[in-house]
Amino acid sequence: MIGLENASVAFGKRTVLDKLNFNVPRGQCMAILGPNGRGKTTALRAMLGFQPLASGSRVAPQVVGYVPQYASASQSYSVREVVVMGRATGLGLFGQPRLGDYAAADSALERVGAERFSGERFDRLSGGERQLVLLARALATGSDVLVLDEPGSALDLANQQRLLVMLDGLRQQRDKAIVFTTHDPNHALAAADTALLMMPDGPALFGPVEEMIAPAPLEALYGVPMRLVEMEAGKGRTRAVLPAFAGRRAA
Repeated sequence: MIGLENASVAFGKRTVLDKLNFNVPRGQCMAILGPNGRGKTTALRAMLGFQPLASGSRVAPQVVGYVPQYASASQSYSVREVVVMGRATGLGLFGQPRLGDYAAADSALERVGAERFSGERFDRLSGGERQLVLLARALATGSDVLVLDEPGSALDLANQQRLLVMLDGLRQQRDKAIVFTTHDPNHALAAADTALLMMPDGPALFGPVEEMIAPAPLEALYGVPMRLVEMEAGKGRTRAVLPAFAGRRAA
């Protein structure tokens, strides 16, 4: 499980988080949404222990599988070496990866469908491929908690779809607590069980994704009219959120 209990964070006189409460148990996936500057990243950093709390507490295991929003592609490690780095916590200060660590890395790469470029250089991969490798590195930690910071922000639509299918597959296995931040409500619909809405005024809202990713709370969150629609998708139907931006051309 991972979460925050009555957590507050302040930067100078500005309170960014005020007595924030939520928890994500093993087997659940939560999406965090909110306007720019409202505290999505601060909440995530507080969960990970990167951001000191003014009050309250965090609940988290000792090791968390973390996927950052951006990763430096300037270093010429192989993909397999990058994923093995996820095993570092169990190696000690001067420890070297063992056969079991490489086996865990290979298993994680296979799990995300990235084993085909295991031997390639990380800095020569596309943005979408690098994101899959970072997800594999997080899985290789062996932690039952995964935290992802806006995993689809730099990806084209095809790679967003690929990543969301992967996240939803991990969610359906029900063996991990998963948290991710996003600007797109459709990402929450695709891969989350619950959603935390960092409201611009007043306390955050937390609840089932079916209740949170709906026109009324999203309009209050972003200040933009929203529509929830159903559409054909593959062999079935799915829901999607559409913003009605001002300035659109009349039909």
